Amino acid sequence: MQRAREPVRSICCIGAGYVGGPTCAVIACQNPKIQVTVVDLDQARIDAWKSDHLPIFEPGLRDVVQFARDEQYSGHETRPPNLFFSTDIDSAIVSADLIFIAVNTPTKLVGQGAGSASDLAYVEAAARRIAEVSTSDKIVAQKSTVPCGTAHTLRHIFASVAQNSDVNFEILSNPEFLAEGTAIRDLLSPDRILIGSNTDRRALQAAERLADVYAAWVPRERILTVNCWSSELSKLAANCMLAQRISSINSLSAICEVTGADVDEVAQAVGQDTRIGSKMLKASAGFGGSCFKKDVLCLVYIAESYNLHEVALYWRRIVDINEYSKARFAKWIIQSLHNTLDRKKIAILGWAYKKDTGDTRESAAINVAGQLIAENAHVAVYDPEVRPDQIISDLTQHHNTDALAKKVSIHKNPYSACEGASAVVILTEWDEFKTDGLPSAVANVLDKEVLEVPLVSVPRRTSEDSRGSSERSWVRDDYSRDERSAENLAESPVFEPKTIPLRLCKKGIDWPRIANCMQRPRLLFDGRNVVDPAKLMALGFQVHCIGKSRSASNF
Repeated sequence: MQRAREPVRSICCIGAGYVGGPTCAVIACQNPKIQVTVVDLDQARIDAWKSDHLPIFEPGLRDVVQFARDEQYSGHETRPPNLFFSTDIDSAIVSADLIFIAVNTPTKLVGQGAGSASDLAYVEAAARRIAEVSTSDKIVAQKSTVPCGTAHTLRHIFASVAQNSDVNFEILSNPEFLAEGTAIRDLLSPDRILIGSNTDRRALQAAERLADVYAAWVPRERILTVNCWSSELSKLAANCMLAQRISSINSLSAICEVTGADVDEVAQAVGQDTRIGSKMLKASAGFGGSCFKKDVLCLVYIAESYNLHEVALYWRRIVDINEYSKARFAKWIIQSLHNTLDRKKIAILGWAYKKDTGDTRESAAINVAGQLIAENAHVAVYDPEVRPDQIISDLTQHHNTDALAKKVSIHKNPYSACEGASAVVILTEWDEFKTDGLPSAVANVLDKEVLEVPLVSVPRRTSEDSRGSSERSWVRDDYSRDERSAENLAESPVFEPKTIPLRLCKKGIDWPRIANCMQRPRLLFDGRNVVDPAKLMALGFQVHCIGKSRSASNF
């Protein structure tokens, strides 16, 4: 008689970021008998996970975290908490049956492979710590995006570093396939769960134990088990092929602009081919986020390492086209303003790399704003979710702090950002920027008291800054974070995964009001194709959209 598999009772996740936090929150929700502990060295980040002000914004995340983290009551039933956050990494490792490694794997900046290879320093540090403190057998699942062969490397580390030779470590590859902005939906209803392992009996048993954790809510047919090399490459391949689609449609948008074609019509026609599909065919000023560029460059480095130079060149062009798209969009703005931006105000609506997230990593807005600032423009930024200190951090990485204080302002609403602007630039597809509910008549009166708010540009030290450095603030003194909470998912201890809330966004902005407070000729550059050009042209805007014929402009 075959003995039943020992169930996983305790999980430790090393890394409390965009992957570890949401993933473990959902696992804890769906597995009330498993204790899930997320650990990190960053005390401030752990404190944020324990509070009502989570360190990341993601629709539905707060509700999921609170459901698993806080005790739930319904009538006479109680659901005890099983999601914990801690900086006591060693204790969490010792007590865990299953350990996720979900740490950052940025692109190397120096040394061999600089500019393309993934830096696995955090992965190795996590593995070494696990090996040093473990006193019982562990399943170690790598969730960070890593190059092929990382599982093999981890096996070597555990074999050489482990303090106790009687402790067995089974290494699995379990990459995440989450899209920021829809991460909770993706976790609750995934296309697939991928688990890579060796083919020996113990490794396959470890893979099955991990599969059992996901099977609490994911149908078994969606849980795929493959070898580690295939799992690691599949994650890279998925992101690279998604990036490829975006660069492909962006390259076509450039052709559309100099001909009579419309990129949205082209995307629709092409996307209806069932062999191609319609997803990820939305033209833009360039893709962003922490994954696409990094993972494409990682694949480039792998190809070069095996002397597959033609393959490496092919994938590198995906990144080249993306950088070209951002530069081309900024150049378009500058040329439309007669190649001089000196003393001109440019309003940027949207700083996050995509809607429904506060993540700004590799956002097109950073690159475009930088080029406008270099032309001596005054850049006024509004984003409904990105905090001012993040915008400041993004800009000071590439520009002089003192100079920026005179050229950048950050606003809590789009109206003060756009007041007196020579141009409005949309760089994030937030729903509130859409023109769906645009009224037919232009408003005649503006609330000048709301718009005329003095700027402050004075050095200040923030208590939240872990570096303790003095920074300048370019934030309107009327700025305060607009906290939003989604509809409550946990009205009872029974978690309902089908009721994931949409982000509760503000009412769409008043475009007639924007038109009335701008400088003529009211230029608008839509880098995400979220507005209806005809509606805004009726208000007197000169609208320029990605992938639309430039001959249709009002110049």
